Amino acid sequence: MNFLIVTGMSGAGKSQTIKILEDFGYFCIDNMPPALIGKLAELYINADSNIKKIALTADIRGRNMLNDLQPALTHLRECNIKYDILFLEASDKCLINRFKETRRIHPLSRVAGSLENAIKDERKKLSELKKLADFVIDTTDFSSRTLHKALADIFMDGEPNKLIINIVSFGYKFGIPQTCDLAFDVRFLPNPYYVPELKSLTGMTKEVSDYVLNNDVCKEFLEKLYDMIKFLIPRYIEEGKAILVIGIGCTGGKHRSVAISEALKNYINSLGFAVNMEHRDVLFS
Repeated sequence: MNFLIVTGMSGAGKSQTIKILEDFGYFCIDNMPPALIGKLAELYINADSNIKKIALTADIRGRNMLNDLQPALTHLRECNIKYDILFLEASDKCLINRFKETRRIHPLSRVAGSLENAIKDERKKLSELKKLADFVIDTTDFSSRTLHKALADIFMDGEPNKLIINIVSFGYKFGIPQTCDLAFDVRFLPNPYYVPELKSLTGMTKEVSDYVLNNDVCKEFLEKLYDMIKFLIPRYIEEGKAILVIGIGCTGGKHRSVAISEALKNYINSLGFAVNMEHRDVLFS
């Protein structure tokens, strides 16, 4: 089991970091009281859980965080559980701007008074914890994409981003799926619906698939589609996208869109990516 403790300055990006780590396959808990860390570790050890990577945030919001964290770390070592500490920070000016933009209250504002004093007080309180950190990331000039890349470089162990690719075939007469990132209209292809022996079949059958895919126009379309998808997937990964939904639509969602979707799935599989397939409207056409 691998524990990652995310801590640092309020407003430095801990919540966003937890969301990204969740996409990396971590089981994530936000604002975990350090006193419960040991109990959490014991729970998963005794339960023989399949969860291998856990990330949790522990910060100044927990009143006894600084006092409780060190005993919790000692307990993890005694249980032979490897852990890392990630400390996030940012410049005072950046933190002030972020709090103003979000209109949130700094956890120490009620005690320290002004936002500037709260940030100064927090930085002082966390100075010793920062020295214990295995990784320190300054997010002052970070965009979401930059943060994603920085975290991937450290915690993905050299693995490529496991982009989840979903393909959904659909019929335009039932509406375009709202989740689509890309949607391709294949209604320009000859329609098997008007071939009596194919009308009752679907694009998952060899007869309909051959009718659709062996058309010269379809062959040219697939070449262009494959080339586009091959170009786009690495770009989406670089951008930090976690899920890509590709929609293929025809009139009823039963013949052409299904056959094209299956062909596209096979092609993406050949690139080394897993694909989830949904033929949304086959039963309704």
